[in-house]
Amino acid sequence: MSRIGKLPIPIPKGIEIKIGKEEITVNGKNGMLSQKLHSEVQVVIESNTVKIIRNGNRQHQRALHGLYRSLINNMVIGVSTGFKKSLEINGIGYRANVQGSNLVLNLGYSHPINFEIPKGIKIEIEKSTIHVTGADKQMVGKIAADIRRFRPVEPYKHKGIKYVGEYVRKKVGKTGG
Repeated sequence: MSRIGKLPIPIPKGIEIKIGKEEITVNGKNGMLSQKLHSEVQVVIESNTVKIIRNGNRQHQRALHGLYRSLINNMVIGVSTGFKKSLEINGIGYRANVQGSNLVLNLGYSHPINFEIPKGIKIEIEKSTIHVTGADKQMVGKIAADIRRFRPVEPYKHKGIKYVGEYVRKKVGKTGG
């Protein structure tokens, strides 16, 4: 058995799970998420827990077993508590603002960057920190990576956008001799 796949997923109060023929839907206070199911795995609800069962013991089926357990667990966590990624902006004149459904970034370019915030994602600005929150873990990570890609941290002066807690090794600049 897969070490991850065999673990049951507890269902918190206020979370509703519907299992269709080819899809699972999780509904909670933070929204609704759905995931298509592969034909090699089955999802069963037993006594307030969700269990994933695979149809065989081939390597591909074992991989799908753990994958779908993780995906469904992330869906349950997302609709109950949500996910959050934080980014830091470092640099003189570098700033971010939320205007309506757009994130406006001034990152030292000749023009401001307008980034459209997708549905289901909430972006908050606190001084020089951008907080990306939402129910879908994959979407939160992708949006945070897209924002970081506009101006990654450079290793000489540490100017740019980085994740909170990310370590960027500083390089030595040119010497005069």
